[in-house]
Amino acid sequence: MKNSKFCGTLLLMGLVLCAGCVSRPHYDVRIDSINCGRPTGQRYILLPGQKGVSPGDLQFQEFAKYAHGALELRGFSQAVSLEEADVAIFLYYAISDPSEHRYTYSTPIYGRTGVSSSHTYGSLYSYGNNATYSGTTTYTPTYGVVGSMQHTGVYVTFTRYISLDALDLEAYRDTEKEIQVWRTDIFSTGSSGDLRKVFPVMIAAAVDYIGANTGEEITVTLNEDDQRVETIKTIVAIE
Repeated sequence: MKNSKFCGTLLLMGLVLCAGCVSRPHYDVRIDSINCGRPTGQRYILLPGQKGVSPGDLQFQEFAKYAHGALELRGFSQAVSLEEADVAIFLYYAISDPSEHRYTYSTPIYGRTGVSSSHTYGSLYSYGNNATYSGTTTYTPTYGVVGSMQHTGVYVTFTRYISLDALDLEAYRDTEKEIQVWRTDIFSTGSSGDLRKVFPVMIAAAVDYIGANTGEEITVTLNEDDQRVETIKTIVAIE
């Protein structure tokens, strides 16, 4: 009885530990940022980048909150009007149609592979000068992998995209020319087709590179519980 209770306690502890070890999904976020190489003002106004999307669009407003949080962490400050802004930052976001990926894998087939040993036993009967024997032989079989079975699986991925594109407003006011001062592109590919869920993770991964020049595409890996994500969400909640 004691052993039974002890085993039950160990099983319960094991389940609790396993539950605590379940990892949250991680995201590999690819960032490609480039700038013009000269200093620009830090006061900005954020505008929709997609054609047909207005500043009052609910989805834009939600994503803009996260973008504001990331820009604040990067040292930018939001201007109260277009006239007071140094740069206009256009926010783009999109998600691709699902892409199917097929893969194959094999599983072993187990069965009897042979005999490891045999044992014969029986009885000897005698009648006068005659004798008879009756016996039985038993065989101990061996088991192992006798083949394999092929299977085909399918998984679906989505490519998520965010872009922050900054134009020099001071130059535009003087020359009426649109001069791009920096652009930061953020990509992520994974199983989630919910851009609202992935957006704060992606923008948090890119904070240190917004407006910078990465020189090449880089990858930042993090999950939903990462402190950088929590910081962005906290800023959004306070505003």
